[in-house]
Amino acid sequence: MIDTTLRHDWSLPEIKTLFDLPFNDLLFKAQTVHRQNFDPNSVQISSLLSIKTGACPEDCSYCPQSARYDTELEKERLLPLEEVKQAALNAKNNGATRFCMGAAWRNPTDKNLDNVIEMISVVKDLGMETCVTLGMLTRQQTHKLKQAGLDYYNHNLDTSPEYYKDIITTRTYQDRLDTLQHVQDENINVCCGGIVGMGEAEADRAGLLQQLANMPKHPESVPINLLVQVENTPLYGTDKMDPLDFVRTIAVARILMPKSAVRLSAGRNDMSDELQALCFLSGANSIFYGEKLLTTPNPVENKDMELFARLGIKPQSTKDAQQSAA
Repeated sequence: MIDTTLRHDWSLPEIKTLFDLPFNDLLFKAQTVHRQNFDPNSVQISSLLSIKTGACPEDCSYCPQSARYDTELEKERLLPLEEVKQAALNAKNNGATRFCMGAAWRNPTDKNLDNVIEMISVVKDLGMETCVTLGMLTRQQTHKLKQAGLDYYNHNLDTSPEYYKDIITTRTYQDRLDTLQHVQDENINVCCGGIVGMGEAEADRAGLLQQLANMPKHPESVPINLLVQVENTPLYGTDKMDPLDFVRTIAVARILMPKSAVRLSAGRNDMSDELQALCFLSGANSIFYGEKLLTTPNPVENKDMELFARLGIKPQSTKDAQQSAA
């Protein structure tokens, strides 16, 4: 029997030992943990909409929305409320149970936050879970989001503390941790993960997962993104990550955070069906659904459903998703 006690004291040598396991042993361990906590053939589906695109003042090396890089991304104002409502309705009709809204801000103004709160209300009225990613938050702003009924707040750590300075200089690691603490203090579900394939070492992947697993409370949702390379961003041309190393990262995340949803996020458009199947086997149980993730491509809905049918996977129902979040 594999011990699935929730721990918040993982050491880097312990995590490295997991990464170093023979591939079959690691997947067996991860799948066993997964089955002890989740239906192994059910996947939660989220949909993501960019409600304000481009012109971000941050210098994240992977991001086409940064104003510092000429990626020919069209800059857009905050979307009208009705457009957001229609996108959420379309997502619900296509099987999504959670609607996520992202804005390219360093941090929202109070006026912008009020506009987003209107969007949260409209989406909740459709019977969907809500998630937003808006950058850094103050305690007061986080409290307003809690009062608005927000279900999840996404704020990724991106990478290990040691590698972070090579990816971003315009906000500190502690800035990110502070926002996450505000969110947890308000009892809003945390969606927090990172990006791999940015040229980091395996030790940095272990360091990222250590940060996540040793939070006072594990994130309810852990998105693992595979770098989508965009021309004219600093990380364009980075050597591609070994797909099996990506699967190992998913598996270790599952073992360290047994009760968290582990989400396949950016990069799925470049993954083979076989690679995605291995990720589900290793404990991934959530995906982003729809043709685009903010500004990068994503598999179309029909392709995902065809893969689910071949694997015998069923999308999680709205009722099941609400019970999981309760």
